[in-house]
Amino acid sequence: MQLTQFSDYSLRLVIYLACHPERVVSVSEVSQSFGISRHHLVKVVQKLTELGVVDTQRGRSGGMQLAKSPSQINVGWLIRHTEPNFNLVECFDLATNTCPIAPACGLKGALHRAQQAFLHVLDEYCLDQMLTQKKELINLLQGSTERGATSD
Repeated sequence: MQLTQFSDYSLRLVIYLACHPERVVSVSEVSQSFGISRHHLVKVVQKLTELGVVDTQRGRSGGMQLAKSPSQINVGWLIRHTEPNFNLVECFDLATNTCPIAPACGLKGALHRAQQAFLHVLDEYCLDQMLTQKKELINLLQGSTERGATSD
């Protein structure tokens, strides 16, 4: 299973914000730290704001912070809300399925069970559990900024 770039960026963003709870963080700062597109990151911030995970402040000294404590942000829940679909194979989408063996194929059931197991494992984790090496994360993020990571 592969997560979309959107979910990847969502996870990176909440980890970054959790590493900096004492201040408001700009999109440009996160973009530069990870070397990812600011444009894509803005879309992620919008979605996470809609979900109530991120609070944003507009204006000159604006930016964002987590709206919840890291212990209240479940990783499985976040992935379910940032992935557009979980169609591992074509037959998972009944509207576009053209697979001729779908009605008799046993693979779909096995893949569905595997997908549920994947999400079940992620349900066991909250964001705070991703921060066990918080100091090292902060050092790595600062180092990427100092090396001049690009944002597009």
